[in-house]
Amino acid sequence: MMKSWLSNAVAAVLLCGMGLCGLAHAAEAKPEPLAALARFIGEWTGVSSGEPGDGEVMRSYRYIMNKRYVQETNISRYPAQPKNKGGEVHEHLSVFSHDKARKLIVLRQFHIEGFVNTFRQALPTEDVEGKASLVFDSEAFENLSSSWQARESYEFLSDDEFIEVFELAPPGKPFSVYSRSHFKRNVTSDYMQ
Repeated sequence: MMKSWLSNAVAAVLLCGMGLCGLAHAAEAKPEPLAALARFIGEWTGVSSGEPGDGEVMRSYRYIMNKRYVQETNISRYPAQPKNKGGEVHEHLSVFSHDKARKLIVLRQFHIEGFVNTFRQALPTEDVEGKASLVFDSEAFENLSSSWQARESYEFLSDDEFIEVFELAPPGKPFSVYSRSHFKRNVTSDYMQ
């Protein structure tokens, strides 16, 4: 009887210990694969300059599908101007995801013109003197020759301000800036998911 009581007590202690151990593991913070994108979440307004001319940009970023992805929506308006006589409205939708196998962020952009661009994270995010950056290099295009290359770079000036530079490289040529946009967080918005 004493032996049975002792083995039951040992079993209870082991189960309790494993339960506590399980709780300790559950309490450990899992690394968030899209943590580098958290600073984007919200609504932004900005100005853009480059090949299409000078314009204004509205953009929003939000988590979707149980925070597994980040979705970006963008509308850029370029009024008629000497550089772009007809003016234009550009829209694109982007989705950021985490590729577990490669341990990096992938960016897919769907443009109103019919282009679909796939980018991979090129450099790790790193804070340098209070600034962080993200760089994405093109991997594939739909409806555009794969001999082109593109780069999307973000430099965070603060939690409420960033610069985006979009560069293109035609076949056999170096990158050149297609557009440069300067965004500020729309703090009057209550859109903060």
